[in-house]
Amino acid sequence: MDVVKLRVARPTRDLDAVVRFYRDGLGFEVLGGFEDHAGFDGVMLGHPGAPYHLEFTVERGHEAPRAPSQDHLLVFYVPDPEAWSARVHRMEAAGFAPVPSRNPYWDANGRTFEDPDGYRVVLQQAAWPR
Repeated sequence: MDVVKLRVARPTRDLDAVVRFYRDGLGFEVLGGFEDHAGFDGVMLGHPGAPYHLEFTVERGHEAPRAPSQDHLLVFYVPDPEAWSARVHRMEAAGFAPVPSRNPYWDANGRTFEDPDGYRVVLQQAAWPR
């Protein structure tokens, strides 16, 4: 069976700031990028070999909107408590403080962080539910 790969793409207001959040805070790697592709600049971030990556773009002459709500989330399940703590510490050391989640469910076993565009990432200390 072919492996399906996922690219989550969205615009950003500040490409450099969003790269710092996902690269320096979450430990993603820059997988590629482009400049002035039909008026768009962009960068892809992820983990080599993972079946997903994120793409952020800036359209020249256009300001992207902020997140429509505080409940637009990417949730990363980290089952190992030490690995989870290390990821939370990495975010904080990079200058990103946790924020209260809009849905209190995520605060019980996780930490929520808000990126420069208002979109949120949850580091959930739990195994992926089956």
